[in-house]
Amino acid sequence: MSEKVLIMLTILVYLGGMLGIGIYCSKKNENVGDFYLGGRKLGPFVTAMSAEASDMSSWLLMGLPGLAYISGIAEPAWTAIGLAIGTYVNWLIVAKRIRTYTHEVNAITLPDFFSLRYRDDKNLLMGIAALFIIIFFIPYTASGFAACGKLFSSIFAIDYLPAMIISAIVIVGYTATGGFLAASTTDLIQSIVMSIALVVVVVFGIHVAGGMDAVAANASSMVDYISLSASHAVGEGTTTPYGALTIASTLAWGLGYFGMPHILLRFMAIEDKNKLKLSRKIATVWVIIAMGVAIFIGVVGNAMTAAGALPFLEGNTSETIIVVISDFLSKYGALAAIMAGVILSGILASTMSTADSQLLAASSSFSENLITGFFGIKVSQKTSMTLARASVLGISVIAAFIAKNPDSSVFRIVSFAWAGFGAVFGPVVLCALFWKRSNKQGALVSMIVGGVMVFVWKYVIAPMGGVFAIYELLPAFLLALAANIIVSLATAEPSKEIQDEFDRVKNSL
Repeated sequence: MSEKVLIMLTILVYLGGMLGIGIYCSKKNENVGDFYLGGRKLGPFVTAMSAEASDMSSWLLMGLPGLAYISGIAEPAWTAIGLAIGTYVNWLIVAKRIRTYTHEVNAITLPDFFSLRYRDDKNLLMGIAALFIIIFFIPYTASGFAACGKLFSSIFAIDYLPAMIISAIVIVGYTATGGFLAASTTDLIQSIVMSIALVVVVVFGIHVAGGMDAVAANASSMVDYISLSASHAVGEGTTTPYGALTIASTLAWGLGYFGMPHILLRFMAIEDKNKLKLSRKIATVWVIIAMGVAIFIGVVGNAMTAAGALPFLEGNTSETIIVVISDFLSKYGALAAIMAGVILSGILASTMSTADSQLLAASSSFSENLITGFFGIKVSQKTSMTLARASVLGISVIAAFIAKNPDSSVFRIVSFAWAGFGAVFGPVVLCALFWKRSNKQGALVSMIVGGVMVFVWKYVIAPMGGVFAIYELLPAFLLALAANIIVSLATAEPSKEIQDEFDRVKNSL
């Protein structure tokens, strides 16, 4: 049996298992709260691993190794450091508080929480928040579909478009049937598959490159390749200084966590808030190890190229480094081909675990927050479930249409969407949870300023270069936070009812 057939069979077994979980979990969805939040019944381990699997996306197994392969460790390392700090702080200060607060006001989505927290009777906060979620999640989901399409296309020499569509159908299949519980359960399994993939690729890659000494010698032979203060352009032999401003800008990735709807939903869904401490430890350790190994894979892959085992991967093709290594591994017999299938399933896992969470967040924003909440269209529980599933399907169709073009960087698309969520929701979440004086006017202006500034900084200000060429999340986040504080102080303070509720939540922590 050829290696391609074995790889395909392994992936099909994996995909079949994901769909099976979706069908099984669909039986547990009795209402919309179950579909979008799993009835708040997640255990600490599932909470931790599903949060981080939904966080990492194809960026972990494609974007990060590809960046390290082509430019050295400066940018991926500082990004990973920022994300590791952001992960820990988010679990430490936000998780328990948002679980308690959303339970107090009975919110099942982030836009729900904003409207209920600030007693926004007109649901303007809910509508604006839902709109931004849809704006940033559709291209984010599209990048996931595109990553799956690239994977199948490059391995099996089939056309990109049908490969992408098949991947999208599987993701939509288990998400639309099983909802949040299916997404969280599959995320747990996918995080395990991702971990296996990372370990196997590293061990095999080091062996092919000629051992750790050969990997280290190759990295050291390139000027500033392993420097944290300069970025190397592999193939060109040039370097670019990585100064303090650039480092601060890259570390700002960590700020994004405070505004990620699909991650915050995991905090809201845990059954026992007192077990979040255990979840925090599991999540932080896994993230640090996974990102460290992913960066190292890029370094090992470069050494494999230097040893003549792999071709040189230029530009965005560097993001297929794990795919290329898997293909090379599959030539070593049946067991190796099955292992290559597991590795490729790991890439699928990293993509699917994020795409399913994004689909749920985007569809809940459309069906629950825009249709039912903002426009006030009342529907029955059964119709609401149908609408929820239909919105998953509709948003997927739009994302798949956007994903038609495979010529884009996974890392760059994710970084822009990440900045969008971090700037739009991060300051509002922090003020809502920690500042009693914040009000709905401040929250509304903050969201609009954050969303607008991400686009303005990215496409108008950053191209000027110099000190302006920083990651758009940092300036947009700071301006949105300032807007929240200034507008809240300039307008009437919240009602006594809102302030008493804030104190109740604070005292129950």
